Amino acid sequence: MTAFQPRVFSGVQPTGNLHLGNYLGAVSRWVPLQDQMETIFCVVDLHAITASFPEQGELQSATREVTAAYMAAGIDPKKSIIFNQSQVRAHAELAWIFNCVARMGWLSRMTQFKEKAGKNRENASVGLFAYPNLMAADILAYRATHVPVGDDQKQHLELTRDIAQKFNNDFADRIKELGVGVPNPTPSPELPEELYFPITEPMITGPATRIMSLRDGTKKMSKSDPSDLSRINLTDDADSIAKKIRKAKTDPDALPSEIKGLEGRPEADNLVGIYAALAGHTKEEVLKDFGGEQFSAFKPALADLAVAKLAPLTKEMRRLTSDPAEIDRILKDGAEKAAAIADPILADVRKIIGFLDVA
Repeated sequence: MTAFQPRVFSGVQPTGNLHLGNYLGAVSRWVPLQDQMETIFCVVDLHAITASFPEQGELQSATREVTAAYMAAGIDPKKSIIFNQSQVRAHAELAWIFNCVARMGWLSRMTQFKEKAGKNRENASVGLFAYPNLMAADILAYRATHVPVGDDQKQHLELTRDIAQKFNNDFADRIKELGVGVPNPTPSPELPEELYFPITEPMITGPATRIMSLRDGTKKMSKSDPSDLSRINLTDDADSIAKKIRKAKTDPDALPSEIKGLEGRPEADNLVGIYAALAGHTKEEVLKDFGGEQFSAFKPALADLAVAKLAPLTKEMRRLTSDPAEIDRILKDGAEKAAAIADPILADVRKIIGFLDVA
């Protein structure tokens, strides 16, 4: 191999209803990537148990729903590999190996663990603490070169890069000896001439990489927010969408005509960003059309746009989830394709580390 094959990996947790933030910040951005390079999109069900174990049947149902959302949004199982994480065992085994590569200090600096664990860190699961190592395993099990991530996941991807770099350095001699490395395209004192894992690049693009709560523009839109009015679920009907946008928190001022006028106005910035992402425009273009308007005029326009964009997706999701056997077939086929890539990579890693494999 003379270079790493360009390959995208990303995923969404099957925890609760998918919402507008998941769609605009992640899934909708994956669709055009299918025609640019090899794409692998995972339903990360191992991540879904880091905080608590769902009730019986909930995880299976949510996994199928996320899969349906992928396909309804335009992820084509003929173009991309779609599967659920727990069906490919390389994820869990490589995560353990990375637990032994990563340093406690690295994980202790992860801000998302601090946010999710809160003041109750002593009772947080080890899985929640080591979550970024599993994310690294998800990516590097396929030697993915690119990962589309939101701003909140950028720190985790930096950890993935640190793990890949440490592994490449720690086992440089064995990688070369076994002949499984790839020439380093950018030699430096920090990395050897041959790499086993790529230093994965983040892909953060577009006007709304992070969608915020409709009730608090300083907080990310979240499935776990106790207020359903804080988010637009992909399963919401037109009336619910319009109601949530109508009740969305705003300030009393009119929309500015220039983007600098959104500074210090998180709710206004969020709604403009949502409109921009749904319309495929920039925030500047939205403000050119709506600058000087009151929210009483902007909100109905945003609601109409959101309904027009989301209604077909919701309808297709319902159609797909009505046939769970077909979704399961797609996930099984995807898992077989994913394992065909991941298993040889894991076998290489086992050789590099020095495990005894008896045929």
